[in-house]
Amino acid sequence: MAWRPRGYRFTAKHLVRALCADDTDEAKLLMSAMYGQVELFADSTAWNGFIWLVMNTCKVGGQPMYTGHELGAIKSALPIVWV
Repeated sequence: MAWRPRGYRFTAKHLVRALCADDTDEAKLLMSAMYGQVELFADSTAWNGFIWLVMNTCKVGGQPMYTGHELGAIKSALPIVWV
């Protein structure tokens, strides 16, 4: 369909690179998706991989830095179609 933007599928690795580094190709694709220039797709295993990384590495005083509610808000704000 000519009216749809080009689509890309993200894995957990792509998602981490998009959200944790500004100068990666994945971060540029994420920004392009925010402007509707491309469409990004990812499945739940990609999100679960990202959550695992955040919950196990981003800690303050031995406790995770983000709550489940905060991570849910991040997921819903991302310009990604979750399949």
